[in-house]
Amino acid sequence: MTLSGLLVMLLSVGTVCILFAWCVFKVLTTPQETEKVHAVELHTPDMNEPD
Repeated sequence: MTLSGLLVMLLSVGTVCILFAWCVFKVLTTPQETEKVHAVELHTPDMNEPD
């Protein structure tokens, strides 16, 4: 592997690792986040009451 290939690989893997660590940190440290989660209520035609 050439030096430039190694640098590109290290930069790519490092970026993904830093992004993953930041996401885990944000999920674990955001207070009261469960109160902001909203469910989507889906209503499809097969759920209609029969006439």
